[in-house]
Amino acid sequence: MSVRVRRVYEPPEAEDGVRVLVDRLWPRGLAKEAARVDEWPKAMTPSTELRRWYHAGEGSYEEFARRYEAELAAGEAAELLDHVRALAEEGPVTLLTAAKTWEESHAAVLLRLLG
Repeated sequence: MSVRVRRVYEPPEAEDGVRVLVDRLWPRGLAKEAARVDEWPKAMTPSTELRRWYHAGEGSYEEFARRYEAELAAGEAAELLDHVRALAEEGPVTLLTAAKTWEESHAAVLLRLLG
């Protein structure tokens, strides 16, 4: 499987494969045509409550990752994670995020779970 993470603001590349936006909110200032997003599985993104909790600095990245994995373990989020995993088995998948430091974001959790 080939899964990687890139900032959504970077221009698309031929080797991106399926481009999956993994942010709940559309990136500011980015035209949809320029982003060339193939899929946007909002239910697979961190819940609004978890996202606000983490961005408020109330907990560690490790705790955020643990809580996010719990959200991904059930319901529509689990189905979408399986769908993206299936896409990755067929060819390259690029997870797109607006996060400046994606290494300590939900995108890193997804990369680990999909990789």
